[in-house]
Amino acid sequence: MLRQTVRQLVREVVEPQAMEHDQSGTLNRALLKRCGDLGLLGLTVPEEDGGAGMDAVASCIVHEELSTSDPGFALAYLAHSLLFVNNFYWAATPEQRKRYLPKVLTGEHVGAMGMTEPSVGTDVLGMGTTARKQGDHYVLDGRKTFITNGPEADVLCVYAKLDGRITTFVVERGFPGFSTSDKIPKMGMRASTMCELIFDGCRVPAENLLGREGGGITNMMRNLEIERLGLAAMSLGMAQRCLDDMVKYAQERHSFGKPLHEHGQIQRYIGESYAKVEAVRALTYGVAATVSATQRNRLGTDAAKLFASTAAKEVADAAVQVLGGYGYCTEYRVEQFLRDAKLIEIGGGTLEAHQKNITRDLVRG
Repeated sequence: MLRQTVRQLVREVVEPQAMEHDQSGTLNRALLKRCGDLGLLGLTVPEEDGGAGMDAVASCIVHEELSTSDPGFALAYLAHSLLFVNNFYWAATPEQRKRYLPKVLTGEHVGAMGMTEPSVGTDVLGMGTTARKQGDHYVLDGRKTFITNGPEADVLCVYAKLDGRITTFVVERGFPGFSTSDKIPKMGMRASTMCELIFDGCRVPAENLLGREGGGITNMMRNLEIERLGLAAMSLGMAQRCLDDMVKYAQERHSFGKPLHEHGQIQRYIGESYAKVEAVRALTYGVAATVSATQRNRLGTDAAKLFASTAAKEVADAAVQVLGGYGYCTEYRVEQFLRDAKLIEIGGGTLEAHQKNITRDLVRG
């Protein structure tokens, strides 16, 4: 039922606006609110706290379906529903949940997460943003960059070092000392926006400590696995769309007196792309079934995102090649999916980080 609901939303609402927001580089906040109306923004939040009470498999379904049409919006959805909502919920106190959940679950407020810094990406432990306790406040200083939803975010989970220990804070846009940069132009995923977050003596009330002092790594790791599954599912959605477009075009287009799909070179692109799509589907959903707020599978989620991200880029590249000049132009949108797919090899953990993590875990047994 969830897949049917999202697929209908994609067909009737998401697809008609996708190209416009990719070209304008803007987030469709009204569409985010529509997702809130359908209960999609709190998918992994228990029902007693206003969510849908679903799991990582459900999250993958939504990310996959959205990404068959608008990967940029799907990324904004991920930053809101996973990087903020899911991350926040499992670390928050009942009072914090009561204060922040209602507006982010409806989409009235946009959520985001601040972790990456201008000089520190994958090396999270090397972050330079600091926090210090001052009376009934914490004071944050530093910068974050490449923050999806940053230009629109009303509330953010932000990581900073407190006495050298990574700690999580809930920051509202209106807090003194907090500001954002202009939007950062980017290659793909343009229907989501990003910018820098600037903390210049930013005063955060003590009650906005998320979890415990020094507990940021725990919060981060607990959320990282469902984030990586969401990104793997996005890769699956993009690859499926490109495969579908390849097959349709190869049926309609003729060359040298026969349909394109009768040429061996084209059959190779289509056949190998189908195999990759099905492999990504099996791996992603198989791993998703093993992950929850209390059950981890770092090895599996690293493997799913590592394989899915590269497979999606390869399938998108094959689609551009099969469609030729039409593939390189914007009409069929496969060029957009090739641009968008590249991000998954970088964001949420680089290919190299996944390779390192997998090797380390296998060596440890």
